Amino acid sequence: MQYFPLFVDTQSLQVLVIGAGDVASRKLDLLCRTQAQIKVIALDVCQDTQAYVDAGRISLEKRSVTQTDIQDCDLLYLCTANTELNEQLAVVAKQQGIWANVVDNPKFCRFITPSIVDRGRLQIAISTAGAAPVYARELRARLESWLPQSITPLFDFIAERRTEVQQRLPIFKQRRVFWEKFFQRNDTRFDDYTEKHYQSSFEMEHQRGELLLIDADTDASLLPIGAMPYLQKIEVAYTRLTIPFALNELLRRDANVSDDFDEASIEQLLAQGESCLIFGDIDEISHYVKLFPNAKYLKAGSF
Repeated sequence: MQYFPLFVDTQSLQVLVIGAGDVASRKLDLLCRTQAQIKVIALDVCQDTQAYVDAGRISLEKRSVTQTDIQDCDLLYLCTANTELNEQLAVVAKQQGIWANVVDNPKFCRFITPSIVDRGRLQIAISTAGAAPVYARELRARLESWLPQSITPLFDFIAERRTEVQQRLPIFKQRRVFWEKFFQRNDTRFDDYTEKHYQSSFEMEHQRGELLLIDADTDASLLPIGAMPYLQKIEVAYTRLTIPFALNELLRRDANVSDDFDEASIEQLLAQGESCLIFGDIDEISHYVKLFPNAKYLKAGSF
């Protein structure tokens, strides 16, 4: 991937914006939601940008920019109508190790600002690496309609209780199971039942683990959507083959991969409540289908 997504802590971030027209104001609409300290340098100021100045959210210096202005900032947005000036300042910024964004000029951008879905603590960034911003906006609109506003207070509720959960459930797996159970019961709601769902999720019930089977002839990109939650719960992936990239992307990042397994070790793992996956050729998977009739054999388009 050309662009790697990062989330930056803005509490002490120094942002410099060169230009104060309509393009700059659109950048400021997002930047002013953060805790960053924002300075704008420009000769002409549009009404929307002036509103942020009047509100005391940003500082403004009405003058021409010089190369010496680009020294003490962490992020630089170049939003002037002068393409040559933008490019010159971008080069200076790169020489000084400052990350610059040049509007509508990705060649000179050290970073780009994605399309953002904002639900308080839940942030979703969408980027097409500048190839199809219209599609990014359409995808964002779909996510906006799908994610309820209740997520904002719900995640504040969760953040306030994370310390309590860590104290009551010191083992990582216990906490993961707890939060999985909480979201299964509460979903994305935040109402009078949320506290009840939170408390009831501490009641640990022993459940047998799940065994998933996938043969090497199955195209992982064609697996049904319903299989995704199960794949995300996998603790260990057992295989003597190389797991395809497409399948590996569907597994949890911290899932272990092992080629040392047999019927007894898998049975022991399932009895302990662990979920695991066996990936192998058709003959091997057919063998485990007979040994574990309750296993879920995932195939393209079926679940």
